[in-house]
Amino acid sequence: MKFTSAKFLILGLFLTGIILSCKKESEPTPITPDPTTDKNAAVNSWIYDNMKYWYLWTDQMPAKANSTADPDDYFYTLLNDYPNTDRFSWIQESSTELTNSLNGINKVFGIRYMVYDLDDTQTNVGFFITYVIKNSPAAKAGLKRGDIILTINGTQLTRTNFSSLTSAESVTFGMGKVENNALALTGSTIQVTKAEVQENPVHFWKVIEKDNKKIGYLLYSQFLTAFDDSLRKVFGEFKSKGVNELVLDLRLNPGGYISSADVLSSLIVKNLNVNNIIHSDQWNANVLKDRPAYGNPTKFRNEANNLGSLNRVFVLTSTGTASASELVINGLRPYMEVILIGDHTYGKNVGSVTLQDNQKRWNWGMQPIVLKTLNSRGESEYGTKNGFTPTYTVKDNIIPFKAWGDETETLLKKALEVITGQVAQVRTSANARLSISELKGEPLQVNVSENPRQNRKEMYITLPE
Repeated sequence: MKFTSAKFLILGLFLTGIILSCKKESEPTPITPDPTTDKNAAVNSWIYDNMKYWYLWTDQMPAKANSTADPDDYFYTLLNDYPNTDRFSWIQESSTELTNSLNGINKVFGIRYMVYDLDDTQTNVGFFITYVIKNSPAAKAGLKRGDIILTINGTQLTRTNFSSLTSAESVTFGMGKVENNALALTGSTIQVTKAEVQENPVHFWKVIEKDNKKIGYLLYSQFLTAFDDSLRKVFGEFKSKGVNELVLDLRLNPGGYISSADVLSSLIVKNLNVNNIIHSDQWNANVLKDRPAYGNPTKFRNEANNLGSLNRVFVLTSTGTASASELVINGLRPYMEVILIGDHTYGKNVGSVTLQDNQKRWNWGMQPIVLKTLNSRGESEYGTKNGFTPTYTVKDNIIPFKAWGDETETLLKKALEVITGQVAQVRTSANARLSISELKGEPLQVNVSENPRQNRKEMYITLPE
């Protein structure tokens, strides 16, 4: 079957009936259609047919059957070995909210944080703020990276209540501090109300000069096409200042548009050549039969602000570094040394596309996996839950978290040590810094947002018409 639209697919459910005439002693009681289940059957048919055509693992899908189940439940019955092999595809009742979230637009307080146990009973937890979105309600209220939250609306955060407490539209955060090598409430509170915000992912950059090195540092939080020119501008500044080492901080970056990953890769790669391949994409046979051009490899772009002759790039990573972030790492490896500092990455080597009904019969939108990416060597070995293994394993677990670009900040400090060959000597008072390892082990959640949609790890494309 060949579809006429590559971006939004239209599939309907057609019912035929046969009227039989015969003599009966009494007519049966008419059955009143259930509008909900009838609508679900139509939506589910649309879901199945679209998935059957586009889904990367189309050959693993079950046979089509009429279903009146809730579309959300039905969708997950179609996925390949969910939630193991395919732990990535999803569906939302609002396609508008889906497309907004993919473009960095979410209704949020505007913070990301680590969640850690605070006691031996593994009951109480704390939020350790790692990131505050610029111009968000949280930023306007004065919250910043390094702040600690211990209560919400006067209630101590625990393993069982912290998710529900952050679901409110407006909250009052009870702030904490490190005191005598322990945590305590400061007595101050900050009230914040959610608002719709579009995040600018080009969050922070600077040039650090050390030992005849000019080191560009960039914190980039999501691959969003609307900010590609902002990315180019930063690299223009790096180039004009003679940057000869690059530290790319992707520890908070869950992915985004593949096209933006291609822009970033083209700004970084050594000896830029537009005939060289960044990645190739594998699609299912249905798609390639109708659209053979989708199988063509993606090549580097002619980016004027490419840094030229970098021999290596340092990438700061976490278990939340995912998808398009990993695509950049994988795509650059054949051409230059890529040094990873931090934790292993998320492990997502597949990408998705947004499908919705442009007849507007319903507002469901789905984000199924449709392709797998490989670099110019045909490598795609990072698609496991362990992702890429860091070159230098460094736990990002020293609180309070230092400001972005601070040369003593945990992961950046390690990168600077490797670049310069010198170990930084950091002096702090006994009460100023506290090792999270003393606060009971590994984090429960890493760089989590109070909006669940922001926590998705994704790599996606907009299909050409």
